[in-house]
Amino acid sequence: MRVFKAIAAFMAFAVIALLGYAATRPDIFRVQRSASIKATPDKLYPLINDIRNFNTWNPFNRKDPSMKGTYRGPAAGPGAAFDFEGNSEVGKGTVSITGGTPARAVNMKLDMTEPMQAHNDIEFLLVPRGDMTYVTWTMQGPCPYLGKLMGVIFDMDKMVGGEFDMGLALLKAQAEKS
Repeated sequence: MRVFKAIAAFMAFAVIALLGYAATRPDIFRVQRSASIKATPDKLYPLINDIRNFNTWNPFNRKDPSMKGTYRGPAAGPGAAFDFEGNSEVGKGTVSITGGTPARAVNMKLDMTEPMQAHNDIEFLLVPRGDMTYVTWTMQGPCPYLGKLMGVIFDMDKMVGGEFDMGLALLKAQAEKS
């Protein structure tokens, strides 16, 4: 009986420590990846700012070949949007272009409705460096307590960062081939 109480006390302490640690994690998550691409910002900008072009190299679209999607608004620039519904890896939501600066930056919003509600900001920065362009893809958003708790076990940077690396490689291949 004493051993059982000791184990129960240890387990209770471990759960309380885990919950307490989760509460100290940041209120905002941020995932960022960069790549150098042998193309000008003028060439890269339409591959990102046009939602249809964006979807030709968007790595998340490759996770579900039978994903359903609908384009809304203009083809490019603020108001261009793509509503999607895919498998459990992709989920359901909308990605929309919210702003940007020609050949310098594109801002997007990702609003997920499944598997969970999420509202994240996405930014692509294009910085010329000689005959290359340094492209930085950043996503950030609020991290509520449940997200903090999940973050103790699952590393968001590793989970999403790999997809960003793949996407930048696909963008690089597309931009450098033509």
